[in-house]
Amino acid sequence: MRVVWVFLGLVSVGLGVLGVALPLVPTVPFMLLAAFCFARSSERLHNWLLSHPRFGPAIDDWNTRGAINPRVKRLSTLSVAAVFGLSLVMGLRPTILVIQAVVLGCVLLFVWSRPNY
Repeated sequence: MRVVWVFLGLVSVGLGVLGVALPLVPTVPFMLLAAFCFARSSERLHNWLLSHPRFGPAIDDWNTRGAINPRVKRLSTLSVAAVFGLSLVMGLRPTILVIQAVVLGCVLLFVWSRPNY
């Protein structure tokens, strides 16, 4: 089972690293998932991720306080607005737009209800 957790953790890290370069792919949620997987499989990889200068602080903020950096909250809001704006420009059906607006609204509600770090 440890091999499965390591594999899932490595896939999550890979997706998180892609999120650094691709603006609509989230980085931190994938790193949180990787930390969860590594905690169940590899102390070395878990410690590496927690001590990483770029990803470690965000994981620590989430683990200790459930907090999200205010800059990340603003970037998340801009990304959500960009995605919804693109959907409007593409002329998606109103039903799809309503579903998307509700889901994205719930995402923003969650993000902005978390405490600041």
